[in-house]
Amino acid sequence: MTFQELKALDEQYVMQTYGRFQVGIASGKGATLTGVDGDTYIDFASGIGVNSVGYGNPKWIAAITEQAQKLGHISNLYYSEPYVRLAERLCTRTGMACAFFANGGGEANEGLIKLARKYSYDKYGRGRSTIITLLNSFHGRTITTLQATGQEVFHQYFFPFTEGFRYAEANSIPALQEQAGDDVCAVMMELVQGEGGVMPLDYDYVQQVKALCEANDWLLLIDEVQTGVGRTGSMFCFQQYDIQPDAMTFAKGIAGGLPMAGILASEKCRKVLTPGTHATTFGGNPIAAAAGLAVQDILSDEELEHVKEKGAYLRAQIENLGSPAVSGTRGMGLMVGICLNEGYVNSELAGELIANGLLVLTAGQNVIRLLPPLTISYEELNQGIAILRKVLCK
Repeated sequence: MTFQELKALDEQYVMQTYGRFQVGIASGKGATLTGVDGDTYIDFASGIGVNSVGYGNPKWIAAITEQAQKLGHISNLYYSEPYVRLAERLCTRTGMACAFFANGGGEANEGLIKLARKYSYDKYGRGRSTIITLLNSFHGRTITTLQATGQEVFHQYFFPFTEGFRYAEANSIPALQEQAGDDVCAVMMELVQGEGGVMPLDYDYVQQVKALCEANDWLLLIDEVQTGVGRTGSMFCFQQYDIQPDAMTFAKGIAGGLPMAGILASEKCRKVLTPGTHATTFGGNPIAAAAGLAVQDILSDEELEHVKEKGAYLRAQIENLGSPAVSGTRGMGLMVGICLNEGYVNSELAGELIANGLLVLTAGQNVIRLLPPLTISYEELNQGIAILRKVLCK
């Protein structure tokens, strides 16, 4: 099938909810993709951070194949080994107490919100259900997580939205305190605001938020949908901020390309969600969980150190391009934002980069976002950097 044939079928039979780039992908190996028309691309996007161990990883393929031959789905009415072992691995590597498995980041964040409100209801009764989130945040596209998102552009069309959210400026404790009140039950935040422009929070600010939550018995909720599973150079980003959240979410890279997400809860929150209070049909799917276990094996602590090294290398190379378009970089690990100078438009440059064989993303007001597979080779990094130089240094 040619690209034009593929595009025509998409336009005829698929809801047009995405502004797709003019590329159709047929296959991939490592961090290199092949289009339906035979063109090749270096992937600095990894399916928006999902393909954490690249394409065609033999350990990942073997785990999926072996599990598919045993059991594809059984539901959460019964026990099965893969999800239990994955929960054990995640808790062991994070110090959290227990896991809930879902399918996508928005769904996981819905569950996180439910957990916070039920924790407060169980302890204090009605009237203590407001969650403070941060301006410029992004938490999902369900009715509730859209309202949790601290960007007005997302608060349209789908009225009425779920009530019970207030927003505070990031990195400002006074701004957070202004939103406090007897109705608050939690603070929810991304440690690096991904969709908002790859904006890491200040270390001291996060420490103070943790202390404020402890003083008021608010739950500290960390959205690690994009930052988690090695993306920033540790299994979860919160580990680099020296905090332990009360509960957190993960998704994207957890199963290396299969739909999976979930919640990790502390001992404090272990018993909040009880039978009948939360559920999902496909959560903990055996094949997805087997893939998740393979990802855990591949992303060893040593490999995560390489993620930090590759991220530092990539940022240094970009900053040394001498590009008139680039004002600097920011991020953590292999979650990198290229900040553009006035007069340059991220979507236009992204289109040019893709046309020249490098897949990238956009974020925030004017940022090119890079989320390469965590296992990307230096050869592939250098090929991508060469394309960045070609386009950004014109």
